[in-house]
Amino acid sequence: MTLRNRVALAGGTVVFAALLLASLVIYPSLSAGLHRQSDDVLTSAADRDASQLLKDFKFKMEQMEREGTRLTVPTSPVTVGSTQLQFVAPPVAAGPGGGFLPVSSHDVEVARGRAPAYFQDAEYEGVTYRVYTAPLSGWDGALVRAAIRQSVVSSTLDRLTVLLAVITAGGTLLAALGARLVAGRVLRPVRQLTDTVEHITATQDLTARIDVHGRDEIARLARSFAAMMAAVEESVTAQRRLVSDASHELRTPLTSITTNLELLSEGPGVADPQAPALVEQARTQTRELRDLVNDLVELARHGQQHLHTEDTRLDLLAERVVARIARRGPQATLRTDLAPCLVHADPDALERALGNLVDNAVKWSPDGGQVLVRVAPDGTVTVTDQGPGIPADDLPFVFDRFYRSPTARSLPGSGLGLAIVKQVAEMHGGRVTAEPAEHGLCMRLRLPPAT
Repeated sequence: MTLRNRVALAGGTVVFAALLLASLVIYPSLSAGLHRQSDDVLTSAADRDASQLLKDFKFKMEQMEREGTRLTVPTSPVTVGSTQLQFVAPPVAAGPGGGFLPVSSHDVEVARGRAPAYFQDAEYEGVTYRVYTAPLSGWDGALVRAAIRQSVVSSTLDRLTVLLAVITAGGTLLAALGARLVAGRVLRPVRQLTDTVEHITATQDLTARIDVHGRDEIARLARSFAAMMAAVEESVTAQRRLVSDASHELRTPLTSITTNLELLSEGPGVADPQAPALVEQARTQTRELRDLVNDLVELARHGQQHLHTEDTRLDLLAERVVARIARRGPQATLRTDLAPCLVHADPDALERALGNLVDNAVKWSPDGGQVLVRVAPDGTVTVTDQGPGIPADDLPFVFDRFYRSPTARSLPGSGLGLAIVKQVAEMHGGRVTAEPAEHGLCMRLRLPPAT
């Protein structure tokens, strides 16, 4: 069953339950009201109509007596409007009585005023009546019975039952149809989202998107899905580019090592006068291969693991990095200007990023040049060298993976060091930029200071 049909079924079910509940409340209420109204009519007839009818009989009796004849009160039911009246003249005694019902001992008690008036149902001439028995006002010891056909109330209740059934069925059907029509419009983004997911599953096309307007939950879901797909596409593209670039970078040192080993295996082998040079070249290529693998592992580690952050003195960390690199005896002179600065960061990741910045500056500095490492209290680290700088066209790409400017391709390196710096900066909520300096290049790493 489709989601649209489920919504229609749910809407129809809710409306059906509401209408059914309303019917179950309305029907007993109206039924009780109609029966109460019918009883009020009988009570009024037994009181007002019977009294008026009795007065008419008394007037006629007096007139007939003056004329020398005699008139008696009828004991058979008399029709008055929608009701029928029956009189039981005194003395009231238990027996057949005629009319709707025989006279019972209870009726005798009612006539004498010892019992209250009461209602009962009775069959008379094949018709069911609602009968009200009460003492006759104005005639001591007499009874009056007022009766009305039960069909007057039952027919109204039957019509009410049919009406409620039609309303319930019609309302349920209309609600289901309306819910299905509305669901078709409301769930259109869900259908588009489903089509997009199926398209991506079938074609692996990560560029597919869905454009939904609105602020409801479905629109938010569609926008979240679009953002997720954009992130997945970017991640997959970056992964493919990384694999492609890494395979290209790995191929060069592996080819060189293989070639040198093949040359050593031919001819006199290690006795060849060129063997030491070939071994040294193989060692150099092995070191480059090791550095490349380490950089790839570093990128993967920082991209997949959570940072273990703590309050870290950025100035002390930079001082330790500079001291370590200075022990290697680089051709450049390292100078520092370190102001106390506290940041909340992963010390290991941040030390690797600072080391890459300083190593890059040393690599590009000429013999006898200077590299200045400065830490500001606002969490900014600047590393300035006196090298040849970077062309303006290359500045936007210096932090891309495996990017190496034409002038740097003859130098050792993998092109991943500055990419690691950028990744570490972004993971800490900061950023890194490259700016031309007066004599060289200035790398600026900005991190949010600890609060």
